[in-house]
Amino acid sequence: MKVIKTAEEFKQIRKSLENKSVGFVPTMGGLHNGHLSLIQKAIKENDVSVVSVYLNPTQFNDKKDLETYPANFDDDCALLEKAGVDYLFAPTYPVMYPDDYKYMLTEKDFSKELCGAKRPGHFDGVLTVVMKLLNIVRPTNAYFGEKDYQQFKLLEGMVQAFFMDVKLIPCPIVREENGLAISSRNRKLSPAGLAMAPKFHEILAAGGSEAEITAALEKAGFKVDYVTIKDNRIYAAVFLEEVRLIDNLER
Repeated sequence: MKVIKTAEEFKQIRKSLENKSVGFVPTMGGLHNGHLSLIQKAIKENDVSVVSVYLNPTQFNDKKDLETYPANFDDDCALLEKAGVDYLFAPTYPVMYPDDYKYMLTEKDFSKELCGAKRPGHFDGVLTVVMKLLNIVRPTNAYFGEKDYQQFKLLEGMVQAFFMDVKLIPCPIVREENGLAISSRNRKLSPAGLAMAPKFHEILAAGGSEAEITAALEKAGFKVDYVTIKDNRIYAAVFLEEVRLIDNLER
């Protein structure tokens, strides 16, 4: 696996890959089996695989959340090497934001709902950094997990709106045996929190109205951020031990 740290270096490498399909998985690090499922799919379906590891500060409206994000670059490199990834793109802030974030991409509707309602600027940061990564890597296919389904739909809209020549591929949520959606943030939970967390998915899967699901989550001990049913999908976010968990299910 070759580690690339600048956009210019990757662009030079990309020129040599013109006749090959490139599969790309963007990540913020703290890699787990959910990421690994995307990476394995990218490796299987493309001639060349690229993974980025970049903890993007512009999508964090809470500085504490950024500072405590559970990621270890050496561990991530070891996992990627073992998986058989061809290229790791690991830029720094000056590489990704030479303009110091003077320019940003904004979506005016769906990004203001659900996770965006109480996280001002979050999706501006997500859309901006993914646009930059796609422009640098220029993948044939880019893989995203459905746990962040709102994010995927916004990225899908971005690609369509800007006529970008890349196929975005949604991949099913990877869950623990108890139903909990695998997430880097799960590592911030105590053993008691980890024992309680699966009730989040269990309550969503039981169905009901937004009010009924909210009441059941609160009764179970979660602090509910939102529960919204939209386009035949339940979206929800809760806090457990001050850790924010998200999930979604088709109705």
